[in-house]
Amino acid sequence: MKMTVNGRDVDLPENVTTVQDLLDHFQLNKELAIVELNQSILDKSTRDGAKLTNGDRVEIVQFVGGG
Repeated sequence: MKMTVNGRDVDLPENVTTVQDLLDHFQLNKELAIVELNQSILDKSTRDGAKLTNGDRVEIVQFVGGG
């Protein structure tokens, strides 16, 4: 599947079909991630099961500690 993630065109394996799969693929902590799918910020309660399709545009912001 081809999509744009954080402004970069990427080819993803066939097993990446949901936002949870995408976060796992990039080894991101889902508790710290905010996900925007096609210009809509996803609610954390439903985000993980959101289906991805070819051509989607995803932005992922992950909060980190520090100063």
